[in-house]
Amino acid sequence: MTSPLPGFTAAQSEPPALEDALRAGRARVNAALARVLDDVLDSAPDDVARPIRYAVDAGGKRLRPVLCVAAYEAAGGTWPGPAAELACALELVHTYSLIHDDLPCMDDDDLRRGRPTTHRVFGVDAAVVAGAALIPVAAAAALRGARALRLDDAAAAAIVRALCAAAGGGGMVRGQWLDLGAEGRAVSLAELESIHAAKTGALLAVSPRIGGMAAGAPPAAVAALEAYGRHLGLAFQIADDVLDVVGTHDVLGKNAGRDQALGKATYAALLGLDGARRRALEEAEAAVAALRAADMRAPTLEALARYAAERDR
Repeated sequence: MTSPLPGFTAAQSEPPALEDALRAGRARVNAALARVLDDVLDSAPDDVARPIRYAVDAGGKRLRPVLCVAAYEAAGGTWPGPAAELACALELVHTYSLIHDDLPCMDDDDLRRGRPTTHRVFGVDAAVVAGAALIPVAAAAALRGARALRLDDAAAAAIVRALCAAAGGGGMVRGQWLDLGAEGRAVSLAELESIHAAKTGALLAVSPRIGGMAAGAPPAAVAALEAYGRHLGLAFQIADDVLDVVGTHDVLGKNAGRDQALGKATYAALLGLDGARRRALEEAEAAVAALRAADMRAPTLEALARYAAERDR
């Protein structure tokens, strides 16, 4: 069992090995992604389908859909196969955001997940279209997954609304806009947290929330899962800032040192490396506390919070 963070109380039950849980979760999500893309892209023009498949097939942690499925199961959801169909909608939104984030007008990155970014391979125009096309594909995947779970129309619509709100102008899009506006100037810790609560945190917060909604969890449990996701999102972003300083592109699969090169405010710059690491652990602890305050014992979710703060890539 993973040693608790300072201040953590050992979980009541032994959590599964996190690597095994992540591997199994990724396999389920990847299979669902393949089914969704085969369905949706069957009639799509090749110059749209190819960059979409390239971006999605690059792999990655699949953390957002894994969080969704883990929350679904923690909230009492059964028949988990179709939950992966629903959860893959989160990965499709995340992939769209990465495609656009790497564009020359944004962060102008040429390496993502260990290989050239989508616009470097297919051109800027194709990457813009592929990213935009993934948004309705994700919404359709969420609806398809909800129906596979036999949710009623009201529950399915609520899930699609939650996904779109997290991805839209009040969530990820807003965060990206604020992030661009903060480049090259002094930013307070409060402003930085506001940026990343939207840019990174919105989709990470809605991932377990959607899992709870899909399981039919009561409002208090859904709120706890969302609070857990918000704290995990901050822990994840802070760890990302640290890794941008201490990591290498061979390990990270992307160019290290980009934050400094772009003049971005980061937790590592504001708090120092040690201070940022401590803050990431505090956010992971707060994520677990949110679950326990709602009397939810979810070993996999607790382990994922620790992973978000302590990961090395």
